[in-house]
Amino acid sequence: MAVDDVDGTLAAMGPRLRAAREHHGATLAGVSCATGISVSTLSRIETGRRKPTLEVLLHLSKEYGVSLDELAGTVPAAGPRATAPLSFGDDKVVLPLTRYVGGLHAHKHVLPALGDPPARPRQVSHEGYEWLCVLYGRLWLALGDRDLVLTAGDVAAFDTRTPHGVTNAGSGGPVEYLIMFGPQGERLRLRTPPAVAPVNRGPGRPR
Repeated sequence: MAVDDVDGTLAAMGPRLRAAREHHGATLAGVSCATGISVSTLSRIETGRRKPTLEVLLHLSKEYGVSLDELAGTVPAAGPRATAPLSFGDDKVVLPLTRYVGGLHAHKHVLPALGDPPARPRQVSHEGYEWLCVLYGRLWLALGDRDLVLTAGDVAAFDTRTPHGVTNAGSGGPVEYLIMFGPQGERLRLRTPPAVAPVNRGPGRPR
């Protein structure tokens, strides 16, 4: 495997491990207690500040009930450069979009359609800053004590130390959304000024 492929696989494992832990309904402290891996190590791995060792991955794979192939995103039949989503059966699918370790991470999430009205999302908090954009469907974002329903084109940005959680907001279909996550609090920078609407001066008046 080429160096770029190794770095890309390791970079993708951070958000995959985080998604696996959240799906498992576990906190960093709980996983630390169950595996003997320190909270700081788990946090640094999830945010891309530390590369996971095979021993750590074996412990986490067993704890979350997820195979190493799923964590690595490898699908042998699709070729050596294929990037597979991490799927949790009928639940959330996560597709990492970045291939490097450290800095901003981007990944796409897909939540399936619901048959029953959703409960308020379970919230988590951790270091970093997150930018979220809904592509399709209706997403329920529980941010601290606020509840927001976001639809296609809506964007939310927040400090991830604020308790937060998401779920499909209705039974109308699946929800697709993008996440840009800065593990050290990195934020997106707007380089173009907002457009200014032209002034309507009325007929016959100079523009």
